[in-house]
Amino acid sequence: MSTARAFIIALAGSMLAGCVSAPPPPPAFHAALNTEYRLDAGDRLRVTVFEQDSLSNTYTVDKAGYLSLPLVGAVPARGKTPDEVRAEIGAALRGGYLRDPDVSVQVEQYRAFFVMGEVTTGGQYSYVPGMTVQNAVAIAGGFTSRAEKRTVDVTRQVNGQVMTGRVVLSDPVLPGDTISVRERLF
Repeated sequence: MSTARAFIIALAGSMLAGCVSAPPPPPAFHAALNTEYRLDAGDRLRVTVFEQDSLSNTYTVDKAGYLSLPLVGAVPARGKTPDEVRAEIGAALRGGYLRDPDVSVQVEQYRAFFVMGEVTTGGQYSYVPGMTVQNAVAIAGGFTSRAEKRTVDVTRQVNGQVMTGRVVLSDPVLPGDTISVRERLF
């Protein structure tokens, strides 16, 4: 074999190896799995104000990141924990409406996650706590015959920054994640 031919084969092999491997996700990507849940647009919350049936209801965080409640109006929710929102609603109700409101806030339905790429039916799906990438792909109808089935790319927002990491199928999914299933090379 000629030297030029060997060089071309080695170059092609190194280029393919570069396409297959991806850097691991940044530490903050997986650290987000161990932090308290932060609300964002699309989350549906059950707000209960004890002994105040007219204020107790289900509210959705709007695109601007607010809950719209009777009496108190818009309450900022984006980036806050349910407990922080509970405290804000209580403080707003104390400001001239109720003497000592007892408020609870629970996530009734988490915002959707998205699956795209080499799956049977890509789209937006309802999140269920404890979901893994493998569960999410199954909900999207499974892999196509052209799919890379060992790893996927997950894009998630962490502390206001959008991060993408290549993960295995057993990795957890968070609400709002976008899962991209790549096409395999061979």
